[in-house]
Amino acid sequence: MPSTMKSKLMGVEDALDLIKDGDSVAISAVGMTGYPEYVVAKLEERFLERKSPGGLTLFAAGGHGGNGHACDNHFAQPGFLKRHVLTHPKSTPELKKMIANNEMEGYCLPQGVLNQLYRCTAARQPGLLSKIGIGTYVDPRQEGGKLNEITKEDIVQVIELNGEEYLFYQSPKVTVGIIRGTYADESGNVTIDHEALKLEMLEVALAAKGCGGKVIVQVEHIVQNGTLNAKSVVVPGQLIDAVVVAEDFETWHRQANPPGYDPYITGEARSPKGSVVKPKPVVSPNDVVCRRAVFELFPGAIINLGVGFGSGAGEVAAAEGIEDQLNFTLELGSFGGVPLAGRRFGVALNPDSFVSPPTMFDFYHGENLDIAVLGAAEIDKDGNVNVSRFAGVPDGQGGFIDISTSAKKVLFCMHMKAKGFEGEVTDGKLMIKQEGSIVKFVEKVEQITYNGKIAKAAGHEAYFITERCVFRMEEEGITLIEIAPGVDLQKDILDQMAFAPIVSKDLKLMDERIFTPGRMGCFN
Repeated sequence: MPSTMKSKLMGVEDALDLIKDGDSVAISAVGMTGYPEYVVAKLEERFLERKSPGGLTLFAAGGHGGNGHACDNHFAQPGFLKRHVLTHPKSTPELKKMIANNEMEGYCLPQGVLNQLYRCTAARQPGLLSKIGIGTYVDPRQEGGKLNEITKEDIVQVIELNGEEYLFYQSPKVTVGIIRGTYADESGNVTIDHEALKLEMLEVALAAKGCGGKVIVQVEHIVQNGTLNAKSVVVPGQLIDAVVVAEDFETWHRQANPPGYDPYITGEARSPKGSVVKPKPVVSPNDVVCRRAVFELFPGAIINLGVGFGSGAGEVAAAEGIEDQLNFTLELGSFGGVPLAGRRFGVALNPDSFVSPPTMFDFYHGENLDIAVLGAAEIDKDGNVNVSRFAGVPDGQGGFIDISTSAKKVLFCMHMKAKGFEGEVTDGKLMIKQEGSIVKFVEKVEQITYNGKIAKAAGHEAYFITERCVFRMEEEGITLIEIAPGVDLQKDILDQMAFAPIVSKDLKLMDERIFTPGRMGCFN
């Protein structure tokens, strides 16, 4: 029997009519992955032509940046945004500059918290009670997540319940959700067949509906009602107000960054084992860091890999042929497979399953992570880590706070010094050819993104792994436990720090296999 439901397929201009001045817009994406680029680019064109809709509030739980003027950078026009609530300013440099210049209000929250707040909004709950963020810059006793001088409203509070401290995050108002899928039928039921991640598209749609708002979905193709597999529908049509078909997939609907379609990251096909990653013929200082981190992994471990240095540990594990013995996860929702590094960070090769980011952060917040492999920019004598602000300019942290707070063990991976460091691995030794000019082990970090004292009190382990040495957070303080062959303790390590670490009585050389090309056999 033919459907009598009204088709929700619209031209992009008609869909944009649903967005009004002063609306609060939430977008589900990470980078170019899942980003509704066609709809947002056309929204920018409309604003430049009409100066409307303006004064928007924009919510971005993932780092919504791409190449050049893309993704959330489309909103970097004077008067377009009144407020931006995000997790990763570094990914959108044009908006980051406007926030730094006080051209709009800005808040930077933990990624998991913002993802979970969409669910609170959907259920019309007042907010989220969590220990995530205590003792960091999100704590209102420090900065409350505020990014500039004009941002005044307190959206985070400290609350005591049953003798324990929590942070209370206020639920946001979301009046427009903009999401992306692969197929939609005329009634608005949406699938994600060719998408690399599930993302928080359902939660964003529910949040908008919980506020009586509108939901726009960008898709590749429209299909007839009744032709979609019901179990493949991720967002039901009852939550959708407008379906917009992207005109040019490669321009407006990229699967991920860089462009191109890859069925091995969507779960549609599996790449044969052994063709994924081969051991490198030459070991670089960067490789040393990731190879040393892999020695901390163990069969059956549940692991998160962060952006930057941390993401390289997945490829080392694959080159070792041990990825099947490990449970890699990504905060963006993938379980299993091999997390990819560089510009493809956020997706995994040969994933086993997908959940939404809010669900993954439930898993993380429940302290189910055995190990997190993350980067670090500044470390101080108390074990505090800064990855979020430098020279007064916010870079943000994505899910760093959620993950580092919850993991039983954190491996912070970095170079000993930044800017200008050059090194070479020769004959099983590390040769420092040029020292970096920026000290990373400092007396006091500029901003606290990871609180060492709180982590230590919770019984969590922390390692600081560099190309030339390894430190461990112990009860007495940061302790040097390993040194690379070829490195001078005083000149290359102690003299390069702004504080004096404890030097272990059992100080030893890093495993020689780390500096030798080929497989290390670290599980042997």
